[in-house]
Amino acid sequence: MMYPKIPLAQSILEICQQKGVQHIVISPGSRNAPLTIGFTNNSYFKCYSVADERCAAFFALGIAQQVQKPVAVVCTSGSALLNYYPAFAEAFYSQTPLIVISADRPQSKIDIGDGQTIRQENVFANHSLFNANLTEEASEINDQLIQEAIAISEIKKGPVHINAPFEEPLYETVLEPTYFPTLQLNESAVAHFVLASEHKKQWDNSKKKLVLVGELLPNAIEQRFLDYLGNDSSVVVLTEKTSNLHHESFIDQIDTLITPFTEEDFENFQPEILLTFGGMVVSKRIKSFLRKFTPKQHWHVDELRAYDTYGALSQHFETAPNTFFSYLLDENTVVSNYKSFIANIWQSRQANHKLYTQKASFSDFKVFDFISQNLPKNIQLQVSNSSAIRYIQLFDLDRTIQVFCNRGTSGIDGSTSTAIGASVINAMPTVLVTGDISFLYDSNALWNNYIPKNFKIIVLNNGGGGIFRILPGHQETETFNTFFETSHQLSVSHLAKMYGLTYFSATDEINLRTAFSSFLHQNNAPSILEIFTPEKTNDTILLDFFKALKK
Repeated sequence: MMYPKIPLAQSILEICQQKGVQHIVISPGSRNAPLTIGFTNNSYFKCYSVADERCAAFFALGIAQQVQKPVAVVCTSGSALLNYYPAFAEAFYSQTPLIVISADRPQSKIDIGDGQTIRQENVFANHSLFNANLTEEASEINDQLIQEAIAISEIKKGPVHINAPFEEPLYETVLEPTYFPTLQLNESAVAHFVLASEHKKQWDNSKKKLVLVGELLPNAIEQRFLDYLGNDSSVVVLTEKTSNLHHESFIDQIDTLITPFTEEDFENFQPEILLTFGGMVVSKRIKSFLRKFTPKQHWHVDELRAYDTYGALSQHFETAPNTFFSYLLDENTVVSNYKSFIANIWQSRQANHKLYTQKASFSDFKVFDFISQNLPKNIQLQVSNSSAIRYIQLFDLDRTIQVFCNRGTSGIDGSTSTAIGASVINAMPTVLVTGDISFLYDSNALWNNYIPKNFKIIVLNNGGGGIFRILPGHQETETFNTFFETSHQLSVSHLAKMYGLTYFSATDEINLRTAFSSFLHQNNAPSILEIFTPEKTNDTILLDFFKALKK
């Protein structure tokens, strides 16, 4: 086996292997050559070469999203490191384990005018769970810092930064390691959780309990707990597509339910206890409702963090949801009409939803209705931010479809790269649904050799950032069209050709049906379906939908 000659590089490589960091995404460069040589010449590691650093970090994020273990992304010195920051911040807020390993110049070369040199130490300080600023010589202290970084990333579920200075020569190798790091056992205390009797009593006696679920991995909650919540007359459960939870009584179209509410409806819906768990919530309307009609108590269940999203956080239960629910599971249910009140409204909403959808003209709204009905079962659905993730909330999806989205920072950057990284690991076929701006912004995501042949991309091209048309302040002016909506006349067809993806397109409902069938059955190469929708009417059709729900 070939090893880098530099002892510090040997230390990093050996510790990564011993601590189970197997997936390594490498951004090509020179200063990181000792690490690249070591990782790629060790069969334990699964290495991926992704040239664009921003794409590389999101690609690594996609892998970590699926394996839920630390994934390393490795770069050269200088500004390369800064391009990791968007994915780094996303990993922090989405609680995804990610390890950035940056090669650096020795300390003596910093701020003297040397090329590709910046102040790399603590560069992610605002969002890093741990910063391991190594010294040039291998040492027991360096070994300890590397191991602490890896352990924190895994235990606290987030990003860490290991900065490693290397002096030239960088490419020399040896056949046997010359440095053997001091390894430590991972010791993590297991917290014992017990639900206090006062909280159990409050739960049992409350007649209006609202459970709001954010982003979750598929199959995260035991079915018996879902059934318990679903059958309690005092509990209303609101989920989102990214919650990946399913029960016949749960409502996963929050905006469809509450947008038409009157002031009286909101008052009747105001919960006594709001129980939340999972990651970030997409719906802005549910946040506005809960901030105005604040619950008497807000309980959040999470092993690590609790955000006071609604200005009413009263209790953070630092445990896993399944453990928490095990204390609630009994026959002590209070008589309440809370669930039936919402169920009657929801039944009316569904009927109006169906009527409006049937007559809606071709638009983003109509396309998402079509997609939701025609996606294959048993797929991984990756969704980009902005309009796409909001539209997908408005329609039913088959419960075998697993849904993912970068909701940590909710940025449009990196959605395609994340989806490709996830598709490399997840055995299920992957479909990415994305808007045109998000896709164009991350088009370098296609610049790698790892895209599976059954990877499919649906791009809704409405000629700009359509979400700005449904936000307050929309005016048909040159400033709006140029600087907010970013109007364009671009097509992704040339990108598809350049990267060897099979291209399909549709401009109306009739050829969408034909194109979609061909698109789904194309498995000889990755494929793109570009759907062109009317830029100027999409917002009207969506807003009319919410008005129609009131009838």
